[in-house]
Amino acid sequence: MTTASPAAEGGLLSPAPPDFSLILGGPLYQLLRGAHLTGDALQLLRRRIVVLVLLAWAPLLLLSLADGYAWGEARGLPFLRDFDVQVRFLIALPLLIVAELVVHHRMRSVVGVFLERRLIPDAARTPFDAAIAAALRLRNSIAAEILMIAFVYFIGVGFIWRSQGAIAGANWYGVAAAGTWQPSRAGWWLGAVSLPLFQFLLLRWYFRLFIWARFLWQVSRLDLRLQPMHPDRCGGLGFLGTVSYSFAPVLMAQGALLAGTFANRIFYAGGKLPEFRMEIFGLVAVMVFAVLGPLLVFGRPLAEAKRKGMREYGTLAQRYVREFDDKWLRGDAPADEPFVGSGDIQSLADLGNSFEVVKGMRLVPFTLQNIVQLAATTLAPVLPLTLTMISLEELLGRLVKVVL
Repeated sequence: MTTASPAAEGGLLSPAPPDFSLILGGPLYQLLRGAHLTGDALQLLRRRIVVLVLLAWAPLLLLSLADGYAWGEARGLPFLRDFDVQVRFLIALPLLIVAELVVHHRMRSVVGVFLERRLIPDAARTPFDAAIAAALRLRNSIAAEILMIAFVYFIGVGFIWRSQGAIAGANWYGVAAAGTWQPSRAGWWLGAVSLPLFQFLLLRWYFRLFIWARFLWQVSRLDLRLQPMHPDRCGGLGFLGTVSYSFAPVLMAQGALLAGTFANRIFYAGGKLPEFRMEIFGLVAVMVFAVLGPLLVFGRPLAEAKRKGMREYGTLAQRYVREFDDKWLRGDAPADEPFVGSGDIQSLADLGNSFEVVKGMRLVPFTLQNIVQLAATTLAPVLPLTLTMISLEELLGRLVKVVL
């Protein structure tokens, strides 16, 4: 995707920025295009999901079947009863792929909204275009994706999964013998292909969130033309809070990943769901902050806009109420002008409402509702595990009593 220069020919500012997409770029995107798994606008979503899921999951099933570890008790935990792996590759992986299309469609118009609402003054247009160009350069970075691949193999698989992710004892992907890990054939594919693919896609999303946060920080440093009277009570930046919903599939995928891990510990290691409350709370807090935290950078310009608005609209209100007082209370009103039905009363009320809008201006471009909805999205995949604490029949019985 080509990037428009900050200035057009003759030194004039470009009339419109390029489409802002966190998705359409980078070596993996180009590889998928070459393999006819995506188009210029992320078409072929189903084909992409099917191919990547089959690449990550199907060989594990076939190799486990061949070795006799797909089902039964031949070696500890069998493949088809490994909740973590099934959820990771059959639920979380498709969600990460779907998230690309959702974020692309919701994010591409964000830059246009900044300009349509005239939040970017002409004097700040050049650094605004520069922030866009910097974000697209990071998105297209070959070095960044190479570093992510290295991190996945050496840290993600080589250390974290080997030391913390695997269930102790023999299982379908390997067994510890004489102090060394001996993977099965399915275990080799899991460590060499399936896990690196999933972890790379997840890490790539974290990198995109970093690009988004960096772009917002650069924009917040500009001399934004915020309007304290804007009905969104965020100076016109309220649209950024709704854009955060586009990351919901990523949050749900992360929640599903955690739910799969907990399911294994509950069913095969004797764990109880309440034991994981700190991990659950921590995940929800981190993921919500990862999406909404970058918007906190607008706190300073919003606070400045609110102070300025309070001062300016306070001065305007003082002038109006003084003239209203002089006219209607001090006897300056014309004798033939009726007080009942006078537009001055309505104007006074409108002025009071306008001042209340400025007074109620928020210092962050998101609401408590945004926080609750994103938290619920992250938590949703974990909720089915509550059935491990209470039977489905008992739960339905209690619900019927509440309803009736």
